[in-house]
Amino acid sequence: MSKTVTVMTYNVHSAIGMDGTLSPGRIAEVINQCNPDIVALQELDCGVPRTEMIDQAHLIALNLNMSYHFHSSIQVQGGAYGNAILSHYPARMIKAGPLPTQIYNESCERRGAIWVAIDLGGSQLQVMATHFGLNRKERMAQTEELLGPEWLGHADCHEPVVLCGDFNALPASRAYRRITDSLRDVQRCLKGRRPLGTCPVRFPFMRIDHLFISNGLKVRSFTVPKTPLTRMASDHFPLVVTLELT
Repeated sequence: MSKTVTVMTYNVHSAIGMDGTLSPGRIAEVINQCNPDIVALQELDCGVPRTEMIDQAHLIALNLNMSYHFHSSIQVQGGAYGNAILSHYPARMIKAGPLPTQIYNESCERRGAIWVAIDLGGSQLQVMATHFGLNRKERMAQTEELLGPEWLGHADCHEPVVLCGDFNALPASRAYRRITDSLRDVQRCLKGRRPLGTCPVRFPFMRIDHLFISNGLKVRSFTVPKTPLTRMASDHFPLVVTLELT
């Protein structure tokens, strides 16, 4: 018997919208309208003065009645900044940690990833979420780390697997091509469907937010919701995918 699950990945820009307004509630409303079962969020603040010391992952999850796991990639203004996975299903943290980072200038951000096992009631889905760097060599090192024995190649990482996030990597890039040697890009799984860009919201010509899947998963549908709300809430659009576990 098959089961469907909807997964969303979304870079939320510290919940600061295109109008300059800080609003985690608006991010929660975007997610609510998309109605996913599992959400991977990037660029979340926790206890940072610039965003009024709000624990954004906690507040967004609370608004949506979802559980969550947060991983801080870096410290900012005495607070934390990183990635989270939210879920309506029971979720168990497997691992969270840093990825290789090349410090090529003072503003370089350290990067990280988070791995959660989702109990879908009789089956388990491994979900990994990340936010890659801006440097090509750095992205390749981060790709190899995630594909290696500590993450996707780990003995506990059983299929089916979802890898998602903001990879800062276009489909023509080496990092993207290396990932798709092992996993499938959901936006290329449906015949007759053209892949959709996610960034920037004013002219989304870049496809850098991706969701990759392993065997055992079939893409039922995908969308990049482009509404007045999503055009204002962040500088990225969300990517929402409905998957079938067979």
